[in-house]
Amino acid sequence: MLRAITARRHAGGDVRRFQEIVEETFAVSGAPSLGDFFPALRWVDRLRGVVAALASLQTKRDKFVTGLIDEHRRMRGTGGRDVEKKGVIDVLMEHQQTDPDYYTDTVVKGILLVLLTAGTDTSALTTEWAMAQLLTHPEAMRKARAEIDAIVGTGRLVEESDITNLPYLQCVVKETLRLRPVGPVIPAHEAMEDCTVGGFRVRRGTMILVNAWAIHRDANIWDAPEEFRPERFMDRDTVTAPMLPFGLGRRRCPGEGLAMRLVPLTLAALLQCFEWDVGEGGTVDMAEGAGLTMPMATPLAAACRPREFVKSVLSAST
Repeated sequence: MLRAITARRHAGGDVRRFQEIVEETFAVSGAPSLGDFFPALRWVDRLRGVVAALASLQTKRDKFVTGLIDEHRRMRGTGGRDVEKKGVIDVLMEHQQTDPDYYTDTVVKGILLVLLTAGTDTSALTTEWAMAQLLTHPEAMRKARAEIDAIVGTGRLVEESDITNLPYLQCVVKETLRLRPVGPVIPAHEAMEDCTVGGFRVRRGTMILVNAWAIHRDANIWDAPEEFRPERFMDRDTVTAPMLPFGLGRRRCPGEGLAMRLVPLTLAALLQCFEWDVGEGGTVDMAEGAGLTMPMATPLAAACRPREFVKSVLSAST
């Protein structure tokens, strides 16, 4: 995402610092605020609670994004940028020149923060959950790898254009999104008019939270909802139950297209190039953690070794 925004590679320090900011963002944003439950104690939140943590976090976020913009301007001014490659910042800077009243630095920083925050942690967590599911279901991993080997082969690395020809891999990602949605509660929506939902009268202006996690595990609409079964998505006509990992309607997540390209491609590369093992214990802790997104309570730890064809390719290249 940093490369997409700035059109250049970044040092490890920049990436780690940004990763820490994203992880802190979702941890703090999902934490309950004492002042919301006890208004008289809001002063505690402002001094040492969630409000204070959010203020500190915003300072870090603003400093990081301001640094990206300032560095971009310096490189452009000194001719150090590759004019053939454009990143998101380039486009926003062009808009700022033509419409400075709207595309202020504040607006530009806001857009960049949304892209960086919403487009990173969610995809990384989905990939982690998918690998955890495959490690606990070896037969599914074998089927996914066999499909990659049959369609892509071992002469080259899997590419984005291959994903449409890997239906089982896509089903693995869909089943992961169903069983382990990293956005378990869809962000609040507001009723625009009085309506009735599921027999309940909802007044205009009511804030509604949708529990996607519960809907995805509803035994009334899913067969064996607690089981990891990628095969359930092989026949699209048989899946009529609602899938809400990206929400629905006009407020549906705009990053869905990016996620459904990035996650399968990353997963395919991990399966194509490496053999995976969880060690002597042979178990993966599938407990769910807390936060605005849904991480694994215990981060996934697994050992990998290059497959034979990867070793051959590396030996030939050296």
